[in-house]
Amino acid sequence: MHRHHDDEVHEHDRGLSYDLPVLARRRMIRLMAGASLIPLVGCSAEDDTSATGSSSSSSSSSAASGSTGEASECATIPDETAGPYPGDGSNGVNVLKESGVVRSDITKSFGDSAGGTAEGVPLTITLTVVDAASGCGTPKQGAAVYLWHCDREGRYSLYSEGVTEENYLRGVQETDDKGQVTFKSIFPACYTGRWPHIHFEVYGSLEDATAATSITNTSQLAFPKDVCDTVYATDGYSQSVQNLSQLSLESDNIFSDGYDQQLAAVEGSVAKGYTATLTVPV
Repeated sequence: MHRHHDDEVHEHDRGLSYDLPVLARRRMIRLMAGASLIPLVGCSAEDDTSATGSSSSSSSSSAASGSTGEASECATIPDETAGPYPGDGSNGVNVLKESGVVRSDITKSFGDSAGGTAEGVPLTITLTVVDAASGCGTPKQGAAVYLWHCDREGRYSLYSEGVTEENYLRGVQETDDKGQVTFKSIFPACYTGRWPHIHFEVYGSLEDATAATSITNTSQLAFPKDVCDTVYATDGYSQSVQNLSQLSLESDNIFSDGYDQQLAAVEGSVAKGYTATLTVPV
């Protein structure tokens, strides 16, 4: 788990040097897999939930392979940095111990914060947490997921200038009997230097999550480019258009070594909202 506190952060997520140990380890695993020493597989999220809206004007994109070929076992979700703005107590403020953080609608701030609402294209996020050792076949009921991401302007609540008093776009949910958690949110921006993404941490239980202890997995969800292009053409996302044009999944310092297990299946439309689904083996 990567929990270092850098004295100086120049981007919304720590740079490549911070992630080199994780990236090097994952590249080595893939090289060994290519030599038929380690079989790997990514679990598809397409079977977990259906789209919101199905008109002919809607756009859709399915999770795609980013690097590896077919394999025979279920691999644990890649471990990624939580970035400098986790809000889990590892870098300053701890929203997980605040009453109200366990919620499905994360569009608004809660508690004693400023009470603002994050504006943007509606997005419903469903993560399905499964047991990797079972071959992705067994849901992890009773686990917990803490999820957070930036707003339409690329700001992180609790940290970024102008929203330090807000705590929107952060929330915790307990997985149900299908291993699923669902959050109502908005489509995040693309800010300088990072592909559009969502952060999440998996905990063994809701009690662990709200105590900010015993994180089992930390990772990130990526969005398909075609959906990003469509969303960013709408009002309020103009800066994201330019930022996205300078990036690719292959050049992003988190997803460049492979994103097959982290690329969400996204369906829907700007008018009706989008759904993003991802299976998370732990």
